Amino acid sequence: MPIESTSQSGLNKEQKARLLMDFIHRSMMHHAMWFAEVQHQYGREKAMEVMKDAYAKSFGIQMNRLAKTLGFEMRDGVPGPLLDLPDEKLDELTESLAVNWLANDGVWFQAVEFTHGLWDAKRCNDTCWAHFSPFEAWSIRNFLGLPENSGLEGLKQALQFRLYATINKQSIVEETENSFTFQMNECRVQAARKRKGLEDYPCKSGGLVEYTTFAQAIDPRIKTECIACPPDEHPEGYYCAWRFSI
Repeated sequence: MPIESTSQSGLNKEQKARLLMDFIHRSMMHHAMWFAEVQHQYGREKAMEVMKDAYAKSFGIQMNRLAKTLGFEMRDGVPGPLLDLPDEKLDELTESLAVNWLANDGVWFQAVEFTHGLWDAKRCNDTCWAHFSPFEAWSIRNFLGLPENSGLEGLKQALQFRLYATINKQSIVEETENSFTFQMNECRVQAARKRKGLEDYPCKSGGLVEYTTFAQAIDPRIKTECIACPPDEHPEGYYCAWRFSI
């Protein structure tokens, strides 16, 4: 329903609440657009360095202002209400955020697919992973305090902190001192398709981008090899498997 008010002060409570949520979305998009432009101007590595500084400062400013406005305390940079939650609720909230991330990915895919077709959606999807996967690796590195070029051990640890690790079942199979295999044993997307009687989604092209760029963002020396990924045939024990080596 169109809003007739000519100013924010004329909105009713529901409209103000909706505007508030829209402000959050605008801020998220502005953050992403700043990064995209800095990356365009200076390249990914320098953009990551700039973002690390900008994000740290922005997070402090924004959370402290929200804490003051809403009346909660910040404890060592973490909102007090989160620290007061029981571990089980924190885990549940973490999983909900990860599922929402995946749902958002699917919504974008379908939005492109329904307007421009499947192959355009796959092309956009693969390109998106080329940007997101190294960013997620960078984010995990900062969260864990991993050093640069942390090798296969660093990669093993980082794989356990991906968004996918929260909602899928995965495993690592040791091979040699210089290699290991990563298996996605249960995939939320593929399992949903299986329940509907659909064939596996052919995700190999995206997976090659996803895993290769993630591993290289942890350590450029790491090489990635696809063992199997749909549309490849695969055993019942996993949907896709990847070998990482130095």
